[in-house]
Amino acid sequence: MAQHFLLSKDARGLSLKRIFGLSNPEALTLFREARWGKGRDPKCPSVNCGHVANHYFHDGRQRWRCNRCRRWFSVTSGTVFAYRKLPLQIYLAAMAIYTQHVKGIPALALCRKLDVQYKTAFVLAHKLRTALLAQRDDSPLEGDVELDGCYFNGYVKPANQKVNRRDRRLARNQNPKKSVIMVLRQRGGPKQGGQRTLTFSTRSENQSSVLKLVRKYIAAGSTVYADEHSAYDSLHTLFRTLRTNHSVQYSDENGIHTNTAEGFFSRLRRMQRGQCHHFNNNYIDLYANEAAYREDNRRRAMHTLFDDILTKCLETKPSRDLCGYWQHRGQLHRREQFV
Repeated sequence: MAQHFLLSKDARGLSLKRIFGLSNPEALTLFREARWGKGRDPKCPSVNCGHVANHYFHDGRQRWRCNRCRRWFSVTSGTVFAYRKLPLQIYLAAMAIYTQHVKGIPALALCRKLDVQYKTAFVLAHKLRTALLAQRDDSPLEGDVELDGCYFNGYVKPANQKVNRRDRRLARNQNPKKSVIMVLRQRGGPKQGGQRTLTFSTRSENQSSVLKLVRKYIAAGSTVYADEHSAYDSLHTLFRTLRTNHSVQYSDENGIHTNTAEGFFSRLRRMQRGQCHHFNNNYIDLYANEAAYREDNRRRAMHTLFDDILTKCLETKPSRDLCGYWQHRGQLHRREQFV
């Protein structure tokens, strides 16, 4: 029997002891190499400048002064970590902890591990998720692609007495705050599971949202697998579509199924109920994309995954949603990618 990846050496290649033991110059060097490359001169992050040179470095302030525009900048200026107040070691440790938890980590656990306030850990975790979504590969999927939807935050607690209970199958008795996560998952080879996963949030599983998704994110000539939901009836006019009726069977002998998409939703549910316990509708797209990223990179070495997350964070612009979040300057309304 093959050994599980989490028991392998690659899954133990990221040491928190080494991260917490980094000095200030070592942490700065790690950030600098991840952003500008090893041995390369820093680049001014100003939009109107972008000058690459051996800028003047103030060791006490840990900042550079641009030789051209004369502006001061740090290693996190112009990134998702802009306007930071914590030492660089805290951000590195947060990314390391975030990487090691394969089913996600809630902000309450992160604040205890880093010894910071809950508000700090909450915003920091969302900045990591924002970077993963901003740097996602949105190129069209091809080959065999599974399409499915799953409802979240729609539970309605039944009344205590039977005479007061309502039929929760009716639309008027359902939770109006529920959201739908739509997933597009490209199959890998035999016994490899999903190869690439794209997730999107909307209010309902309908034909309009499905058509917008498949036209933009599925390449022509692909084969689409879906279930019996009426939202997928229009797929037959665009792709070769194979469908399975879940009321009869989940899979047939010809490999017609949506088990790869259903498996993703199973792990997303475990992430919600067992780790985070709640997905706010304002940021449910961030949680879904985080789960997709973990699924697509489930067999990569931990130190490689850490380097990839660090690079994505340094390539992402500051988030308007999260800057001043607890001062009510962030984006607090419900966000949807498709309506």
